[in-house]
Formats: sequence, structure tokens, C-alpha cells
Amino acid sequence: MAKVKGAIVIDTERCKGCEVCVGACPTDVIAMANEVNSKGYHYAYMAQPDECIGCSNCAIVCPDGVITVYRKKLVSK
Repeated sequence: MAKVKGAIVIDTERCKGCEVCVGACPTDVIAMANEVNSKGYHYAYMAQPDECIGCSNCAIVCPDGVITVYRKKLVSK
């Protein structure tokens, strides 16, 4: 069975740091940055990119739609 590898891209300038995506991630991939964006918000980022399964929970719950999810099937040999 093929495994799915995921990756997310977060528009850090539009992220308001609500942290809803952090709680929605089943694999604890997302964390809040110590740095702030130009609006003064701590933004979300991929803290553990190798753990992402591409489930899209983060993008679904994001109130501002700043998260894009990519998926790639990994074929087992």
C-alpha cells in the first residue's frame, strides 16, 4: 500500500497566529514561530515536516485560508 507524504505552505504574512491549525494537526507538525510577521503576529510553521501526512485538517480549520496542502504518494518497493 502506498504511503502519503504531505507538505504544507503557510502564507506567514497573512497568518494571524490564532493557533487553530496547531490543535487540528494529528501528527503535531505545526508550531508557532518565535518571530513575528510584519503585522506583529507569531505565525504558524512546519516544525516537523517529515511527520506531515497531508491530511488537510490545518487548511480546513484555518479561518483565513492561508495554508496550502500538498500530497505525494510514496510507492513501496
